[in-house]
Amino acid sequence: MASLRRRRTLAPKSSSLDEDDVSCEECGSGFSPAKLLLCDKCDRGYHLFCLKPILSSVPKGPWFCPPCSNNNNNPKSFPLVQTKIIDFFRIQRSSVKPQISNPGTRKKRKRGSSLVVLKKKRKLFPFTPIEDPKRRLEQMASLATALTATKTEFSNDLTYMLGMAPRSANRPALEHGGMQVLSKEDTETLNLCKSMMERGECPPLMVVFDPLEGFTVEADRFIRDLTIITEYVGDVDFLKNRENDDGDSIMTLLSASDPLRTLVICPDKRSNIARFINGINNHTPEGKKKQNLKCVRFDVDGECRVLLIANRDITKGERLYYDYNGYEHEYPTEHFV
Repeated sequence: MASLRRRRTLAPKSSSLDEDDVSCEECGSGFSPAKLLLCDKCDRGYHLFCLKPILSSVPKGPWFCPPCSNNNNNPKSFPLVQTKIIDFFRIQRSSVKPQISNPGTRKKRKRGSSLVVLKKKRKLFPFTPIEDPKRRLEQMASLATALTATKTEFSNDLTYMLGMAPRSANRPALEHGGMQVLSKEDTETLNLCKSMMERGECPPLMVVFDPLEGFTVEADRFIRDLTIITEYVGDVDFLKNRENDDGDSIMTLLSASDPLRTLVICPDKRSNIARFINGINNHTPEGKKKQNLKCVRFDVDGECRVLLIANRDITKGERLYYDYNGYEHEYPTEHFV
């Protein structure tokens, strides 16, 4: 994951303004100057973690404090019009649906002699869309609202842009530990989830705006343990190109032995609902208790992919959280809500 980096909007290093003179308007302290953000209009300071909602990294471009900003209201909702939503998500209509093997009809497996062995053999399940078409439109509209507000284009796949890492660089053989191989059966389940999304049968999730957490995601129906929630997608790039990136959701895709070949997913321009699922504060027992998803990197047919998977049963209305640190334990989460 990327760490916070200094930008011109942070407390300056210039001797013309001593760091002791800059304090946070919320907590009143000048501690953690590297995380003290200055308003581009009034020059008042705010810690990233004292803002509501909390900022995990410095925003791109000019930043204005709450008193100077005119954008404190909830984001404007995406119009609940079927044609607009279909166009936004590029939904493909098809009268032929792929043959689906219902996970509930799978053959029962014999008990193993070891609980550990049994857990390793557990299969993933596809998400179950809500039957009500109107409710599904509301779910998609909530995601479209968040994407529009953050100026992000919808994408449900990894994207390879000119000037960034090429697709040929995405090679699981370069992985330096920490990656699993997705089985054939689970790969079919993942492909099923993709097919459902293309038909407008979205995961049972609702994106909501919280004054403390910003955009966040709630379960809109019961979700069983080991259900594939979504794939983490965005532009693929080399980590070396993003060392000074101020994106707040960069995700490791390939952790290579050669650091120059390490890849990350950058969801700031193209992404899906994964961008709005929040991480836990893994420095507190309370934070860890909220975790109901796991972030897993897989080798899927010779390509690195990242999936968010339910790691326990999730009740309707429950917010989704996962450990943003994942494998590397680099990203600071002390100030996550």
